[in-house]
Amino acid sequence: MARLNTFPVSVKVAGRRIVIVGGDEEALAKARLAAKTSAEVVVFAPEVEADFSGLDVSVVERVAQAADFAGAALAFIADHGPEGQRALEMARAAGVPVNEVDVPENCDFFTPAIIDRAPISIAISSEGDAPVLARLVRARIEAMLSPGLGALARLAGAMREKAAQRLSDGVARRRYYEALVTSPAIENALDAGQGAAAADALLDAHAGAEPGRGMVWLIGAGPGAEDLLTLRAQRLLQEADVIVHDQLVPSGVVEMGRRDAERISVGKAKGHHSFSQAQINALLVRLAREGKKVARLKSGDPMVFGRAGQEIAALRKAGVEHGIVPGITSALAAAADTATPVTLRKVSSGFVFATAHGADNEDLAHWASLAGSGLTLGLYMGKSIASRVVRQLLAHGLSRSVPVGVVVNAGRAEKALYAGTVGGLAAGEIDFVDGPAIIFVGDAVAHGDWARAEVFAAREWKVA
Repeated sequence: MARLNTFPVSVKVAGRRIVIVGGDEEALAKARLAAKTSAEVVVFAPEVEADFSGLDVSVVERVAQAADFAGAALAFIADHGPEGQRALEMARAAGVPVNEVDVPENCDFFTPAIIDRAPISIAISSEGDAPVLARLVRARIEAMLSPGLGALARLAGAMREKAAQRLSDGVARRRYYEALVTSPAIENALDAGQGAAAADALLDAHAGAEPGRGMVWLIGAGPGAEDLLTLRAQRLLQEADVIVHDQLVPSGVVEMGRRDAERISVGKAKGHHSFSQAQINALLVRLAREGKKVARLKSGDPMVFGRAGQEIAALRKAGVEHGIVPGITSALAAAADTATPVTLRKVSSGFVFATAHGADNEDLAHWASLAGSGLTLGLYMGKSIASRVVRQLLAHGLSRSVPVGVVVNAGRAEKALYAGTVGGLAAGEIDFVDGPAIIFVGDAVAHGDWARAEVFAAREWKVA
């Protein structure tokens, strides 16, 4: 995973100076940004070409001196000549972080694309690599945010002392602030000039409420790609006090939760169970009884081979409130990856989810009958036994020519595809890449896009 070369922080500039060296349009652009802050902004240039009028900045028509950098918070160098180089050296000698405009190698910090909803600010930085892309991202986020976001933040700040006095418990305070900043009624009150009164009334309600009851959400994390997570799942991850996640859930999805949320890996992976299912059930019940909001994060969809039924039964028995958030199950992600229409008119009238592990003779006979009748099978967790399973399907009457496709790591950038027929897969063990696999069996597979797939054996059906 790529790592950041910069650490994103907000620099406190109130009561300090921001120095800008240069008098051209580059300097003006930085002055416009700096003037949005409460810092003293001073521009030094022996010749001023740009029009700085209308900005709350001081323009000094001379070269910068060493004393000008004393105690400064930041320095921007827009003069790329000898005087600019001298100013850069003086700033660094004074311990001031420097940004030389459009010269990334001379920058101690980068100027991000900024969304200003003071006191809320959002900065999008590309570390100097793609400023145009950063501006496009900013535009998209700008369109999503209410112009009144800053007023809401100021109201929350004004309530800090009162909330600390009335709500001694940290969790109770956080839930008050969550209600404060998400309530349409508070936004309407702000618009009407009644924000403080509405915030006080909400605080009264929270202070008089009984300790919050716990809640467990069983959330589908999808096949692994972060952008396939649902909006509801993202929201609940941000609300959760604790995130209980499986081994197959990528760290990027877990990191979508609140930074201060407790994270517990229950580590269920093939051949290694750090927690038994009974221990997981007991953990969820205990956390909820402590009044915590719990995100039980499962790969794919929790209701499809996710053992959700056992966890739901335990929560019901304990009287714990719970809910389900669906996710994209791996078989559907695999179908999308290969443009395979698992149901197709006059070819496949249905799609069957099944798990290859633990299948008995009766299951296999049933699968062979279904695939032979035109339905598409989606077999989970069968990579290590794939060849043995299809040999057993053959023994139950399935034709050798029925198409088979395998997707490993469905929905992820590192996915791998394999294609052939039941006869080709049965011919020998396949050296699959590491990762969870979905095995499709049925005539509909031949209508997918498997052009980049590794073929099991001699082609017995036409690859699209």
